[in-house]
Amino acid sequence: MEDALVPRSVLIGKGAGAALGMMFGSLFTGLLPGRLAPLILLGLAAGGFILPDLMLEKTARARHRRMVTALPDVLDLLAVSVQTGRGLGGCLLDLASSGRGPLVREMSRAGDDMAWGSGQAAALEGLRQRIGGPEITSFVSTLERSRRLGSPLAEQLRRQSATLRQDQRRAIEEQAARAAPKIQLVIALVLVPSVLLLIVASLAANADSLINVGY
Repeated sequence: MEDALVPRSVLIGKGAGAALGMMFGSLFTGLLPGRLAPLILLGLAAGGFILPDLMLEKTARARHRRMVTALPDVLDLLAVSVQTGRGLGGCLLDLASSGRGPLVREMSRAGDDMAWGSGQAAALEGLRQRIGGPEITSFVSTLERSRRLGSPLAEQLRRQSATLRQDQRRAIEEQAARAAPKIQLVIALVLVPSVLLLIVASLAANADSLINVGY
């Protein structure tokens, strides 16, 4: 978010969050014991100060997940572009016209770095540092290995794309397997007691008629 957010804005937001936390806590200090009130105010101020960091971290994780999810498709597009015989920098720039999203923007930025003379190794290292994660590291290593050894790049990109799709499919299956016990737990703790309460309530409401029928 370096184009839309600067450290000064983050610090201002952290200060405002701390001030709002203290203002919110001051509304309830009269209801708290004397020794507990300063601790509550300090805790709310600390929470407001940390809140912008947590929001940025959450945004960063969501952005990284989006890039990892889009990586197989981007690799397929890049493999097709590489087969035309263009240089890697031009192929990365071409991605901007073929797709959208943060990963395409980062790839295009790496292509711009190459076009302006940064060198492929430096541009790819910048890409790896900006995105991070084993998937991008493996992608950068593939490009560097192809540059050093002169091996065909398109086939390697397709192979890596297929591997990433298999990993994503496996991760989805694992998430689905972990979700089943959670659903059963919700049913056992919420739905079953609710049904039992309805049955008990209906029995209690008709207790007189049931007793009369018994006699």
